[in-house]
Amino acid sequence: MLNSIKFSKKLFAGVLGVSLVGALAACAPPTDPAADAPAGDTPTTATSPDPAVGESPVAGDPTTGDTTTGDTTAVGDATVAEIVQQDGSFSTLEQAIQAAELEDVLNAEGPYTVFAPTDEAFAALPPETLDQLLQPENQDALRQILTYHVVPGSITSPSVTPGEIGTVEGSSLVVDSAAGEVLVDGARVTQPDIIASNGVVHAIDQVLLPPGLQLQ
Repeated sequence: MLNSIKFSKKLFAGVLGVSLVGALAACAPPTDPAADAPAGDTPTTATSPDPAVGESPVAGDPTTGDTTTGDTTAVGDATVAEIVQQDGSFSTLEQAIQAAELEDVLNAEGPYTVFAPTDEAFAALPPETLDQLLQPENQDALRQILTYHVVPGSITSPSVTPGEIGTVEGSSLVVDSAAGEVLVDGARVTQPDIIASNGVVHAIDQVLLPPGLQLQ
């Protein structure tokens, strides 16, 4: 009987010990797997890539006329009209733009591509023709001529392809290339890609005359 009582006390003590160990384990704070992991074996958490990171808009937007696809072209601070004013090669063109009252148009947001006749190109016209064009009664004809040199959109020389392109005047110019040179209605581009804040200017060696032009 005495031995039976001693065995029951030992069994009770064993059960109580196991219960205390379980209770202490339940109350202990959770362990950090990273703290138990060996050095250099820190677990990582997979994250889904952020689609916004590393994305960049594709250069060249046909809706805005931007044709510098794939290449970055520095944009100048001056507008098309200001380039014509500042460049000493276009003094006659500047005078014609003022006479036609087109400064505001060429200072507008655009973008525009202007095939700009140089002073030498205007000098090749008969003197009486230029004088006649600058008369107030021929302002409409002068506007017709100048807007025939302007194309909506910003077209740089690497993006030029042979064919017809519509002008602000309403008629189309014929663009071609020969021996590495760009030709516009037969006029040669002598200085391409003068980049403006609202477009691009290409100097040409002839004054272009739209079909159906009539002077008074």
